[in-house]
Amino acid sequence: MTKITYFFATISPYTYLAGLRLEKIAVKHRASIEYRPMDLMSVFSRTGGVPPKDRHVSRIEMRAQELERQAKKLNMPYNLKPSYFPVNMAPSSYAFISASRHGDGDLGALAFGLTRAVWAENKDISDPKVISECLKAAGFDGDLADKDMLGAAEQYSKNTEEAVASGVFGAPFYITDTDQRFWGQDRLEDLDLILSGAL
Repeated sequence: MTKITYFFATISPYTYLAGLRLEKIAVKHRASIEYRPMDLMSVFSRTGGVPPKDRHVSRIEMRAQELERQAKKLNMPYNLKPSYFPVNMAPSSYAFISASRHGDGDLGALAFGLTRAVWAENKDISDPKVISECLKAAGFDGDLADKDMLGAAEQYSKNTEEAVASGVFGAPFYITDTDQRFWGQDRLEDLDLILSGAL
């Protein structure tokens, strides 16, 4: 079975815009998905990237325009300036990892739900109540965020190290088991074509 390793960040607007398209591609190609929430700011600093707030104004303006265009293209609600961004992504990432280890809900829906909470619902995903709501909406026990937090924190750190070692420098980032790499939600079509043998 083909495996797709999916590196993402729970506060990334482009991860939000990916929606559930990766999951549909995986079903189409009978592929499995290995979800890897990572510390995107750490990845940026270690791979030559710059946090959005520290970028040159030309890049900030372009990012704003591009995000609005992509959201409209995908017909997805989008708030360019959410009240809770940036926010600590560790608690939601720990909760995701705990859910992947101890729950039986929908991980794709959880990743989407957490990012949607930031970019479409103006919620604080460092708030335990919001995290619990996202877990429940994706079919998980709302208390999973508190389960094995130390183990989840260790895995989060490992995910971040694995991301850097694997050539990841942004989110979302997809890597096939043949080491084909794709950066950005706008490259999902190319991932589909690779898995189809058409590219």
